[in-house]
This record gives sequence, structure tokens and C-alpha cells, in this order.
Amino acid sequence: MRGTPAVQINRTAVEWSRLYGRYLVASGSATHGELLVEELPLAIGPKCNGPVVCLVCYRPDVPERCIHCGWPLCSACNETEANLHAQLECPLLLASRARFYEMPTGSRYWPQLDSIMPLRVLLAKEAQPERWLNEVAPMEHHEEARRENADIWHADRVNIAQYLRGPCKLAERFSEELIMQVVGVLEVNAFEARTINGYPLRCLYPYTGILAHNCVPNTARSIHPSEGYKVRLRAMVDLEAGQQLQHSYTYTLDGTVQRQAHLQQGKYFRCSCKRCLDASELQTHFSSLKCGQCTEGWLLPKQPTALESSWQCNACDNTTSSQDVREIVENLQAEVNGVQALEMGAKRLEESERLLRKYKSLLHPSHYIATGLRQLLIEMYGRVQGYEMVQLSDQLLERKSSLCRKVLRVLNVFEPGLSRSRAMNLYELHVPLVLLAKNGFIAGTLSGGELRARLVDAIDLLKECVDILQHEDHDSQEGILCGVAKQALEQLTLSVEGLGSELD
Repeated sequence: MRGTPAVQINRTAVEWSRLYGRYLVASGSATHGELLVEELPLAIGPKCNGPVVCLVCYRPDVPERCIHCGWPLCSACNETEANLHAQLECPLLLASRARFYEMPTGSRYWPQLDSIMPLRVLLAKEAQPERWLNEVAPMEHHEEARRENADIWHADRVNIAQYLRGPCKLAERFSEELIMQVVGVLEVNAFEARTINGYPLRCLYPYTGILAHNCVPNTARSIHPSEGYKVRLRAMVDLEAGQQLQHSYTYTLDGTVQRQAHLQQGKYFRCSCKRCLDASELQTHFSSLKCGQCTEGWLLPKQPTALESSWQCNACDNTTSSQDVREIVENLQAEVNGVQALEMGAKRLEESERLLRKYKSLLHPSHYIATGLRQLLIEMYGRVQGYEMVQLSDQLLERKSSLCRKVLRVLNVFEPGLSRSRAMNLYELHVPLVLLAKNGFIAGTLSGGELRARLVDAIDLLKECVDILQHEDHDSQEGILCGVAKQALEQLTLSVEGLGSELD
């Protein structure tokens, strides 16, 4: 591999176009899972519009304060002198006497904390001027588009730019124009990551951050908190030389209207990928509604990327306005949100099943709301009281298996190959398959050969699960699941080998 200590590059190159600006391409063919980029962040810090968090470990609602500057710092991090806060902003805050003010009880947003991440980027600019000049300064920050949202622009200007230049006494070091550029770079390009303990934060990766967007990505990234939040970018599927490298800037299991709204509001562009331009979303009908005028048809948007497009049935002449569709979807989503807010338990599971049955007459079976409910149910079957795995009847085991397969059919289209979501569902699917096979063998409905064949199918699922998750940080939720899947794979393999000798 070649590159700087901060960035290591393998089979990737930077290109430029009027449409995409700077973007990454595969400089040579790559197989799925192949490592393309390793990069350390230029800066890490708290997310915007959030609660009080420790400025080192990002634990939320921390009541303790730094013993030097008085800003949020948990007791454990206070005891560590060589922490990120002490190395970066603490001396500046102390010297300027910029106090951290308490907000009223019940506040969930501390605007002062919004200045920390931009400040850390500005300090990195001074510490790494070459990296700033070559990698960060050219990053898109959409100043004109951001200025159009006057309220947010004004809030950023007051809470961040003017705060850093005023109370923090940094006016001689950083211009307002530069600070607002940094704010835009972060808004458009920063990645969300999680600490080992699962607390959210933001990271800026100047090289990986210029990945182009696609609602069907061809690269997968994993962030490793135990290695200084190093990001590793891998080929999600096999790639050809010259192929654009793409990642999804939005949630792939949202419908087109929701994805387009998110991208236009937060990233300032309209997506025109194949999935977005196809009203059926690559034949999944992920956003399609049941036509109210005929029995066979589905309502699809006439112009999929236009948020105000009318919708038309693909089997009759029935047309519905975007407002009517939006009201239907919002009402259904409100019901789902109410179920999601319930405490994890039998009632939440049963209500999810009820909504899924109710929506059969309204939504295409693969609609994203129905798919989301299936994902909820997959996570609950086998875990909630009254529905623990050992208690599930064969009928409910079949139900969980069916739910997994339906979600996987969607994921195979939108997140092919090296997808964490696919890996999680592959693991979930193997459990009912194993139990059903063993129950059938005990009941005498399956022969030894049939039992072995079904266990081999489960082994194949686990192998793919491990193949995907082996690249995750070992301490992350996905990394821990990888360890569990490896153990299950070893045990199942031994079982099959034992069966093989018995059948021989």
C-alpha cells in the first residue's frame, strides 16, 4: 500500500467532474471485501444539536466538569491528563475564560458544544497545513445553498463563528468566512461513528469523505474506535477498474421520497441514481401503495425524484396527489412510531404483527414501512418475554424465518455483498433453521440426511455472516456478533461432522 501515515490507499484514485466534483474511483479491479482505503480522522468531536457530553469519551448527560476550564468532562477522563480535550481546546478555553453555561432544566441542546468539532478542525488545519490544503480545503461545503436556510445559517454564525471569535478570543487566528466553511465541510462530509460504549460522535475523513453517493452503494466502511477511529473502506461487491466508488449518504431502507428529502435538506443535492429514477425502486416496490380503484395495481410516483410528483396506478388510470400519499404514509408511520415507543416486550411484538396485518390492504408487501416492521419483529422473536427462542413453536420459528427471508430479499437488492445489515439478518435466520431442523428430526419428520442438509444450509449462512463481520471493530456490536457467529459455526460444523460419521 502507499500513501501518507494518515491515509493508506489501495487501488483507488481521485478524479473530478462538473457533476460530482472530486470523487474516488477504483484504479484497478477489486474483489468484494478487498481493502481500498485506511484513514485516520483529521478530527473527531461531538455531534451537533445534542445533550451535554464528555468531550473525550462522549458519554451523554455528564454532570462533571473539567478541573481546568470547566467544560464537560467525566471524572474518569479528568483523571487522564493526556486526553484529547487537554491536548486541543482546553488551553484555549482556559486562557480566554470562555465559561460553559448551564442551560435550563430539561434542555436537550447545548449550543456551546456545537463549536467544539469546528474548533478541532481549525486546530488540525494549523497542525497539518499540508493535509488541510490538499484534502480538506477542496471539500464541498455548499455555502450558497446553506445561506438559503437563513435561520440555520444565522444560528451557526452566532453559536459557532461569532462564539469562537468573540468569547473564545480567536478572531486573529480564524476568520468568520473560514469558520463557516469548516461548519459546511462538517455538515456535508462528516461521518457518524460510535465509541466502544456505543456513544455517537462525528469524524472527518478528508479522503474517504469525498465518496460519491448512491442509494445502492458498492463500498462498505467500518470505523474502529480502538484504533483511533480509523476508517477502513472495502469493496462491497466486485469492482472494475475505473468504476466510481459509492457509499450511501442516507438510510438505504427509506423510501425514495424520504431519501430525496434527506439528501436535499442535509447534503444539498438531488439523487439521480438508477434506484431513484425507477418508480418501482428496482422492482422491489419499496414505496408502492395499494391502488384503491383496482385489485391488481400499485400506485407509483410519475416522477420519482420530484417530492411533489403525483402517483399513478400501474394497472389502471387512477391518479393520486403527492399530498394524499404523504398523508397516508405519515399516518401509518405515526402508528409505527407509537409501537416503537412501547417498552420491549410481548405487547410491542403483538402490536407490530397487528400493524403488519392491517397494512396488507394499503401497502405493497415490500413497502419500507412493512419492511421496517419485519425488522422489528425479527429482533423481538426469541428475545422478549413470552417469545424466548426456546419457547417458540415450530409455527413461530417458521414465522421468524419467513420475516428474515423477506428482509434479506430487499437487502440483497439495496445492499448487496458486504453489508452489516445483511450479516445481522443472516445470523438471525440461521437460528430458527437449526431449531426447526432439530425439532423435525426428533419428531421423526426429517431423516438424518435431511437434518444434515438443513444444518449445512445454516452453516452457509453463518459463514457469510462471519465473512462480512470479520472486518468490524472487535468491540463493536457487529464485532461481538462476529465472535458469537464464529462459535456457533464451530459448534454446528462439529454437529454436522458427527452426523456424517453416523450416517456413514
